[in-house]
Parts: sequence; C-alpha cells; structure tokens
Amino acid sequence: MLGAKRHWPPGPSLSPGLTLALTLLALRTGWAQEGTEPVLLEGECLVVCEPSRAASGGPGGAALGEAPPGRVAFAAVRSHHHEPAGEIGNGTSGAIYFDQVLVNEGGGFDRASGSFVAPVRGVYSFRFHVVKVYNRQTVQVSLMLNTWPVISAFANDPDVTREAATSSVLLPLDPGDRVSLRLRRGNLLGGWKYSSFSGFLIFPL
Repeated sequence: MLGAKRHWPPGPSLSPGLTLALTLLALRTGWAQEGTEPVLLEGECLVVCEPSRAASGGPGGAALGEAPPGRVAFAAVRSHHHEPAGEIGNGTSGAIYFDQVLVNEGGGFDRASGSFVAPVRGVYSFRFHVVKVYNRQTVQVSLMLNTWPVISAFANDPDVTREAATSSVLLPLDPGDRVSLRLRRGNLLGGWKYSSFSGFLIFPL
C-alpha cells in the first residue's frame, strides 16, 4: 500500500562494555596502520652540514661574539674639530686620531692609537679623507704600513676654508701589520671634523 511506513524489528542493543571494547579495537587498528605504512611527502629536502659551525657554535667556525673568518672591516670618523684631553700633538704632528668608530668587524681597529692591526693575512683596501679647516698651510697626510709611508695625499689650496687630502690603496698584509695615518707636513690646528679612515679585507691569502 502506497504511503505506508514499514517498521523493522529492533536489533540487539550493545552493552556499554562492548561499545568501549569495539572503540579501543578500532583505535588500535588505526595506530598499527600508521606505524607500518610510510608517510609520503611531496617536494625536496636539502640538508646542509657545517661541522665547523656545529663545533664552535658560531657562523663559519668563529667563536660566539667574534667575526667569522674573512669578515674584516672598519670605519672611523672625526665628529668634532678639536682634540679632547689625552690626545697630545694630534693637530701638529704624529698619528691622526678618530673619535667615533662606525664599524669594527673583526676588532682590528684601535681607537686609542688610531691604527688598524691586521688580524689575518690577506689583501686589504684602505681609504682616507682628512679635512683641514681655515688653514692656509699645505697639509700632507701619509698612510703608514708599520713605519713605512706607503702613499701620501696633499691639501694645499690657501684660498679655501675647507679642503681634504684624500687617497686609497690596496695592500697585502700579514697578521700584526699596523696601518695608520700620520700628518707629515703642516698642521690641523683649525680642526679636522668630518675626516674619515676606513678599510676592509678583500680576500685572505
């Protein structure tokens, strides 16, 4: 008869204990399948091993807090005209000091002496820019390798208020070699603010 509802006899009810047992069995079956079937991941995996980094704890085998090998650079500037207490004779002769260190990667630049000491053997690039202010004298600035003057630059125009002695050079250095700037002629009594001295390792030898 159309529209009549059929009534099925109720099936046997499951006890709570049997229901729990079947649930645990299903879970154990799923765990077993997960443990035996491999998990496939699409894509590529690249593993890079650096034993030196793992051993030392720093990048490229360097100790923590130190620059890794091959990273050596410094830059220093003069932020005021006249020398503070403790800098004696800087405006008339001797080493030229820089009071502000902007970069000192590798720790080679010594602000107290105004010099750079090579930490590794290699070829280095150096550049300097020394400004004389209100000074009609000729100024000669030399870049020194230890005690040897390598190059010199001059500022000798008497009719300008500011002029700079500027030069650059490439040098092969051994560990412990010292590079500095020295005033070889004239004076900087008018000040040398905005002067700069910088260098970096191009490649190790």
